[in-house]
Amino acid sequence: MLGIVTLLFTAFGSGPSPSPAPVTLTPSAPIGTERPAPEVLATVGNLRLQLPVAESAITAIGYHGARDGALELDPVGRQANEGLLLRLWRRIAGEPAPGPVWYQLGGAAGPGHHVLDVGTAVGTDVYAPVQGTVVGIADDVIAGEVVGSRIDIRPTQAPAVVVTMRNLRPDPALSVGSVVVAARSKVGSVSDVAAVERQALAAYARDGGNNVSISVYPAAGALP
Repeated sequence: MLGIVTLLFTAFGSGPSPSPAPVTLTPSAPIGTERPAPEVLATVGNLRLQLPVAESAITAIGYHGARDGALELDPVGRQANEGLLLRLWRRIAGEPAPGPVWYQLGGAAGPGHHVLDVGTAVGTDVYAPVQGTVVGIADDVIAGEVVGSRIDIRPTQAPAVVVTMRNLRPDPALSVGSVVVAARSKVGSVSDVAAVERQALAAYARDGGNNVSISVYPAAGALP
């Protein structure tokens, strides 16, 4: 009997177990430095505005109105803070709209879909939302303080409009005349606009609601 017990302890004893083999981890790209997937966030006419930052870097997506001549955008996806009746209808229909979830934001200009805010952290790499040519780079000034730059892109698909991006630090390689490709060409990184002005997106996003702001305007001289 003693021999059997000894044999069991020899086979399944409590001696030191072999050390696990070392595991080599491949570091992934830091959040905010990846290229975005080619996903459409909004349309205006035949123009499609694609995701300007990596999906993993998004804190929230919102729309608000404007009174500066910006065109009304048609959001893709589903409004997260829609009214009770619409929520009930979607529950009955059982067919949620495909695409990203977004919020209707308030503001001085009232509700609307003239401006698309893609929330993300300061320093996140930002890519062109359309294919086209850079036609303008200028300081973005709030309350007398430069908080970043405004980048204007004339889209190849719709040359009668200009796509404007705000709250950015331009990439050093970018200049007027640069040709950019949607979701492939880096145009800059996110500036800290929330440090100067409260952002409407802050109600739904961390990091003070810092964001890439995108709007579309008729090009100078274009027919209405």
